[in-house]
Amino acid sequence: MAASRIVIENCAIATVDANDTEYASGHVVVADNLIESVGAGRAPAGLENVVRRVDGTGHLLTPGLVNTHHHFYQWITRGLATDHNLFDWLVALYPTWARIDESMARAAAQGSLAMMARGGVTTAMDHHYVYPRGAGELSGAIIGAASETGVRFTLARGSMDRGQSDGGLPPDFAVESLEDALAATEATVDKYHDASFGAMTQIAVAPCSPFSVSTELMRQGAELARRKGVRLHTHGSETVEEEQFCKELFGMGPTDYFESTGWLGSDVWMAHCVHMNDSDIAAFGRTGTGVAHCPSSNARLAAGIARVPDMLKAGVPVGLGVDGTASNESGELHTELRNALLINRLGAHRESALTARQALRLGTYGGAQVLGRAAQIGSIETGKLADLVLWKLDTLAHSSIADPVIALVLGAAAPVTLSLVNGRTVVEDNHLTTVDEDAVARSTRAEARRLARIAAAG
Repeated sequence: MAASRIVIENCAIATVDANDTEYASGHVVVADNLIESVGAGRAPAGLENVVRRVDGTGHLLTPGLVNTHHHFYQWITRGLATDHNLFDWLVALYPTWARIDESMARAAAQGSLAMMARGGVTTAMDHHYVYPRGAGELSGAIIGAASETGVRFTLARGSMDRGQSDGGLPPDFAVESLEDALAATEATVDKYHDASFGAMTQIAVAPCSPFSVSTELMRQGAELARRKGVRLHTHGSETVEEEQFCKELFGMGPTDYFESTGWLGSDVWMAHCVHMNDSDIAAFGRTGTGVAHCPSSNARLAAGIARVPDMLKAGVPVGLGVDGTASNESGELHTELRNALLINRLGAHRESALTARQALRLGTYGGAQVLGRAAQIGSIETGKLADLVLWKLDTLAHSSIADPVIALVLGAAAPVTLSLVNGRTVVEDNHLTTVDEDAVARSTRAEARRLARIAAAG
C-alpha cells in the first residue's frame, strides 16, 4: 500500500542535526510516520498520495520537544508550599500526595500531558513513585492518559521503600516494601515496555531518590533494569541538603554513592544534578550518564544553578525537564528553553553559558539522547520518526525578531500551528485534536478538590 504523505513547506527549518543545518525557507515530506525528505525550497514535484499540504509561511519547523523529567500527579497540587525549599516542600506535600488514587492519577496525567502537548512536546515522560496501598492501577491509568493524548511516552516506574520510620521523608503508608516495589516494577516492564523502533510506550526503572529509597532497592533496581534491557532514572544531587544527607547516611557524596550501587552508565539519566563538582561531572561524562535539567523547578525550590555548560563540555548528555507541576506550575517545556538559557547565564559562564540554539538542542536532540532514542527522534532527518512542531512566528509577539530560533527561544511563547507525533496530528491551530481540553480542565479541578478534602480529613 502506498505511503500517505504530508508536505510542509515555505517555512524556516531548524533540523537540530549534527551540523545544526537550517533552512530559511524549506520543506519536509512525511511518509506515514517517517520523515521522507527535508531540504531547501519547495517540496519535490510529482509526489504521490499527498493527503495534506501545509503552507508554513511565517513559521519555524523544529523537532518535537522531548521532556525528560516530570511528576504528572502533582498537577492536582499546584500552587501549594510556594515559599519552601525542597525538603520543607516535600514534608509539606507528602501527606497529601500519599492519598492519591487511580482516578486522581489519570486526571492529573491528562492535565499534565495536555498542557505539554499543546506547547510542542511530542515525547513525554513521567517519574511516578507514589504508590499508596489500595490506590488502584496507577501505572495503567497514566499510560492510558498518554495513549489518549497521542504523545510518545516513557513511564519511569518509581518506588520508595524508606518511610518516616526508617529515616525517610514519605509517610510509611505511602511506601512499598523492597520486594513489592521490585515485583511491581518488573510487572510494569513486562506488561507495557515496547523496545521496537517507533515505540509509543516505554518503561524505565526509577527508584525515587537516595533519601526515600534503600541502598538495596537501588542495587536491585539497577540489576532489574539491565536484566530487562530498560533504562534507569532517579533524582540526583538536587540540593546541598541531599549531599549532606548522603554523606551522613552513606559516608560519601551522591555521585560516589550512585556509582557504588551501579547507577552510573549510558543507560542511566538523573534529574537535576545541581550540586556537582568537577569530579562528579567527569564521572558522568566518562560513563555517559545523562541529566534532565529542570531550570524552573530548581529556581522555584531555590535549589541552585546546574552547571550545564560544564556538563556539555565534558560530554554529558543533557535534556530538559518540566519537573512536577507543584514546583513548576506552568507545566510547559517551551518555557524551559528560555529559562535554561537565562538561568545558566546567571552562573559562572555568564553570557557565554548557552546560546539559543544550544537551548533548542537541549529540548530536542538532547532529550532524545537522555531517553535513549536519539536514533529515532530529536532532529529532522530522513528516516527518523515524524515528530514535528510548526511554530507560528508572524504575529505581533515576534514581529521584529528576524532570527526564528531566537524568536522561539527568547520571545514570548509561540503558538503551535501543527504538531505531529508519529505522523499523526496532535495539535492544530494551538488546540489539541486528541482530547477535549475543557473536559480535562473540569476533571483536574474536581480531582484536586477531592484530594484536598481527603487530605484535610487526615
